[in-house]
Amino acid sequence: MCKFFSFFPSTLLRAGFLFSLILAACSGSTATPIVEDIAPIATEDTSPVLYTDPGQPIDVRVEDLLKRMILEEKIGQMTQVEKGSIKAGDITTYAIGSILSGGGGSPAKNTPQEWYAMVEGYQEEALATRLEIPLIYGVDAIHGHGNLQNATIFPHNIGLGAANNPELVDAIGRATAEEMLASGIPWNFSPVIAVVQDVRWGRTYEGFGEETALVTSLGTAYLEGMQTIQEGDLVSEGQTIFALATPKHYIGDGATIWDSSSTGDYKLDQGNIQVPENILRERYLPPYISAVDAGALNVMASFSSWKGLKMHAQEYLLNDVLKVELGFNGFIVSDWQAMDQIYPDDYYASIVTSVNAGVDMNMVPYDYVTFIETMKKAVDNGDISEERIDEAVRRILRVKFSLGLFERPMPDPSLQATIRSQEHLELARQAVRESLVLLKNEKDVLPLSKETPVIFVAGQGANDLGLQSGGWTLEWQGKVGNHNEGTTIISAIRAAVSESARVEYNSDGNFSEFTDDAGNPLVADVTVVVLAENPYAEGVGDAADISLTNAEVKLLNEARKQSKAVVVILLTGRPRIITDELPLAEAWVAAWLPGTEGSGIADVLFNDFPFTGKLSYSWPRTHEQLPINIYNSQDKTGCDAPLFPFGYGLEYGESVPEILECK
Repeated sequence: MCKFFSFFPSTLLRAGFLFSLILAACSGSTATPIVEDIAPIATEDTSPVLYTDPGQPIDVRVEDLLKRMILEEKIGQMTQVEKGSIKAGDITTYAIGSILSGGGGSPAKNTPQEWYAMVEGYQEEALATRLEIPLIYGVDAIHGHGNLQNATIFPHNIGLGAANNPELVDAIGRATAEEMLASGIPWNFSPVIAVVQDVRWGRTYEGFGEETALVTSLGTAYLEGMQTIQEGDLVSEGQTIFALATPKHYIGDGATIWDSSSTGDYKLDQGNIQVPENILRERYLPPYISAVDAGALNVMASFSSWKGLKMHAQEYLLNDVLKVELGFNGFIVSDWQAMDQIYPDDYYASIVTSVNAGVDMNMVPYDYVTFIETMKKAVDNGDISEERIDEAVRRILRVKFSLGLFERPMPDPSLQATIRSQEHLELARQAVRESLVLLKNEKDVLPLSKETPVIFVAGQGANDLGLQSGGWTLEWQGKVGNHNEGTTIISAIRAAVSESARVEYNSDGNFSEFTDDAGNPLVADVTVVVLAENPYAEGVGDAADISLTNAEVKLLNEARKQSKAVVVILLTGRPRIITDELPLAEAWVAAWLPGTEGSGIADVLFNDFPFTGKLSYSWPRTHEQLPINIYNSQDKTGCDAPLFPFGYGLEYGESVPEILECK
């Protein structure tokens, strides 16, 4: 017999989901959904249903819904599962509150339509639960919606820090939100607002810089761009934010001590922070204060430790400081399986400690049934109070109501027109232009003339959008090759020069095959050498040696053989040790990880726009100086000073300062 109408409040049914819900309820599945277990409870509360009324204040809706929930439903809301792990039907069975895509977690066919359909399928399962609580889907859209093939890929934050244009960063946050929503996703695990102190960290490029005020300014701008509703937006009645941003990782990641990590081969990532509380507050807390004041409704806790205690167990920092002192009323989400790390040999104690410390939602991401059972056991044992469960769920529901998910569980599909829209592409190109930092320009080699007779271009990075984009692009660790739409550097140069200019490309820098009209070896007026790091992400990118590789030095020397002058373009996620190689080229440009729109580089090389970027990280002279940053190098001079200090960046016509010399 079909039990559907015996427990499902008819006032909550949604057009479009009715037929699928009836089929689900009548299918005779052997699973025992929570909704069937608690059917009698649904009839006990005869008070008016307020949480479905968008005209009610959000807090009224939250409290009305919360009082109707049983423990299993509340624990489900605190559970976030990676989409590759969730079993069909389990969102309904366990009342799962959130699904995420990890890096590379795309559907089989990586298109906006397939993303949307995938998320919608999960949402339909969520809406088949007794109380029809929509789930919230999250993704790492670190520099644009990087998991989505052919999305607009913006420069990584290290480049935006060099641009230091809050209005630009605000617009990028907005554009990223639009392209995410176009694929059905309202929640972005970004921005990183770490004040990075050691460029050997594999996440350096995710940070805007090493100085607190700059990180605070740009992190807040990004959050406001992503979350602010604009006139004409397709949003739900009562919705207060456009998309959900996640300032992360609370608190102090990027300031860990070298070789303090206990995770695999990691050296800095997920390591230990050893600073007194006054430094923690002065240097690393201001970006979070500003984010909360700007309306942050989600914060991700850090993998790292402070004075040996994992951040996911820091009740003082999570609860007393963030929630109470700062007045944060959103929810705290864990990082990927990070709660497990508190006591690696005692899962129960780890979960109890982390939840009681203030983490509201667990990014499980795999064994969600064990987490749910552990939570129920902890409540039954009195180790986690029902009051603490209610607090966590109250915070999660507040965000879901703020996003308008109860009225519009899925975004308007017309947003798909924003993906790689001309407006977004122009924005990305502007960001590339403004992020470029001119490090050296001997004999005014730059700007280049569009009439330059012969230009050689060397290096794989000149013709590889994967190298141009870096980590968190299509896959967690990035993906070498031209798998996205976009403009490579060589394509941009060819498009920029006049018809009379000759442009030749060789990945290895060997131009011996090219000859002039007389049959002699062709000599370039200038060779543009693109030196590119292989992509990486997180602790995989932690590196003791950040100098140029032997292959890169060989490429640079090879490219000089048939050229009057050399310009180096560095595609890099951090400053690198280049002191000995500086004399090998007349000009050096830090282009960071610019994303898919390489035309922004040509715009500046050929003087359509000026160089305006300034370093948001100190540039080390030697490995022995590391870690070096604005806070520990202000009094250093001569050979002890950085090669290029924080805030450095030449403009056309400026000569290289004596800082390059040290005695």
